[in-house]
Amino acid sequence: QYKFRDLTIEELKNVSKTYPNFTFSMNTYTFKDGSQKDLLNFSGTVPVKYGNSYNIPIRLWILDSHPFAPPICFLKPTANMGISVGKHIDARGRIYLPYLQNWSHPKSTLIGLIKEMIAKFEEELPLYSLSSSDAARQSELLSYIAKITEGETDMKSRSKTGGKNEGSFNKITVVGAGDLGIACVLAVAAKDVADKVVLLDLSEGAAKGGTMDLEIFAVPNVEISKDFSASADSKVVVLTVNSLGNAQTYLDVIQSNVDLFRGIIPAVSHYSQNAVLLVASHPVEIMTFVSWKLSSFPKSRVIGVGANLDSERFQYILTNVLKAEVLAKDAWVIGEQGEDKVPSWTSCNVVANQTEAMPARNSREKVANRAMEVLKGKGQRSWSVGLSVADLTDSILKDKRKVHSVSTLAKGCCNINSEVFLSLPCILGSSGVIEMVRLEEDPLMQEKLCSSAGSIHDLQQQLKL
Repeated sequence: QYKFRDLTIEELKNVSKTYPNFTFSMNTYTFKDGSQKDLLNFSGTVPVKYGNSYNIPIRLWILDSHPFAPPICFLKPTANMGISVGKHIDARGRIYLPYLQNWSHPKSTLIGLIKEMIAKFEEELPLYSLSSSDAARQSELLSYIAKITEGETDMKSRSKTGGKNEGSFNKITVVGAGDLGIACVLAVAAKDVADKVVLLDLSEGAAKGGTMDLEIFAVPNVEISKDFSASADSKVVVLTVNSLGNAQTYLDVIQSNVDLFRGIIPAVSHYSQNAVLLVASHPVEIMTFVSWKLSSFPKSRVIGVGANLDSERFQYILTNVLKAEVLAKDAWVIGEQGEDKVPSWTSCNVVANQTEAMPARNSREKVANRAMEVLKGKGQRSWSVGLSVADLTDSILKDKRKVHSVSTLAKGCCNINSEVFLSLPCILGSSGVIEMVRLEEDPLMQEKLCSSAGSIHDLQQQLKL
C-alpha cells in the first residue's frame, strides 16, 4: 500500500542501524474521524539528558505517503509515567515539533526528526514519575490513548458526524490559522456553508490569538487541529498559509512558500483525494500552479481565489454606484491579482449595427474604467477575502453552477501556450471548474493576459519544485 515503498524501507533501515532498540510492526491506526488504516510503525526509547540520563519511550506511525508526509508521533509512557503537557506535547502524548510542521522530502528524514525530538525533550522533559495512587489513574488514561493509537475505533469522534453518510456530509478544511485562515472559518460558519469546518493550525506551540478565541467561544461545528489526519474526507481544502521567512527577494519569498507547500499539499491530498483545492495564499497564481503540480489532482479541482472578490466588487460598483446594471451582468475582472488585472466581458452588450457599435463600445469602456478606478481604492482585507472564499465554497459544495472569476489553468485560452494559472470566468460545481466561459474577443485584453502569463511563467521556471 505504500506509494514510495523503496524510499520508506531505506529510511527504516537507517533508523534501525542508529537505534537498534526500536521494534517495527504493521498495525491499525484510527484517525480522528474514525477511519482506519494499516500503517507501519516503530517504537522504542530515545536517550535524553536532563540532569540525569533518561530513556523516553516513543512510537512513530509512518503514513503511506511517506516520505512526502511526516509521521504521526506519540510518547508511549508506562503506567508509572505522567505526561508533561507543554509546547510540544498534548494531553494524549501526541508530539508536535517544528521539524514535523516544516517536513519536506528529501531534506527531512526520520533520523533528523528523532534528533530534534531528543533536543526538544532535553529542553523540557516530556514525562515524569507518578506516585502509586496517580499511577492507577494514569493506567486509565493509557487505556484511552491505546484505543486511539493502537487500532480501536474512537466512537466519540465518529459520532461528531451525526450519522450522515459520507456523500451528504459537507466538510471543509482551512489550512493556516493566521488572520486569513480564521477569517475564512468565520465567513464559512456565518454563511452556514458546511456541516463541519476543520482549522489546521500549523503554527509552532500551543493555540494562541485567534485560534484560542475560537476555542473559548466554541464556534459551532469548528474543530481546531494540528493533525493533517483531521482533514480526512474534506470536500474543499482552503490553503491560506504564507511563509514568514527572512527572504531577501521576491523570488525567495515565493520559493519559501513553495517549500512550505511541499510539506502540506501531499498530506492534505492524501487524506482528501477527491477534494477541490482552493488556494488563497500569495501569489495566488503561482501557488495554485504549485498546488496542482504537488497534488497531481486534475486541473478542474485546483483553483485559486483569483479575482472573485474584485469581480463581485466590479459588478456591484457598475450596478449600484454607476447605475450601469445592464453592463454589470457580463462584466468580469480577470488576469492576475494586483495592478495587472483587467476588465473583460463574456458577451457583447453593444448593438448589432456597426455604425452605432463603436460609440456604444467606447461608452462601455469609459464606464468600465471609472469602475476600475473606484475599485482601486478598495483594499483586500482578511475578512473580505474570507467572505469571497465562503462564496466560492458555497458554489462548490452546493453544486450551484455559478460563474466566478477564479485562477484556473489558462493554457489554450487567449493564445496562452504555457502552463500558468490566471483568473478567468468559470462555472463552478461540486467537481470544481465545470466549464470556462467564453470571453468577448478583445486584442488589448488578450495582450495583457499574454503579458501576465509570460511574467508568471518566467518566475515559475526559476522555482525549485
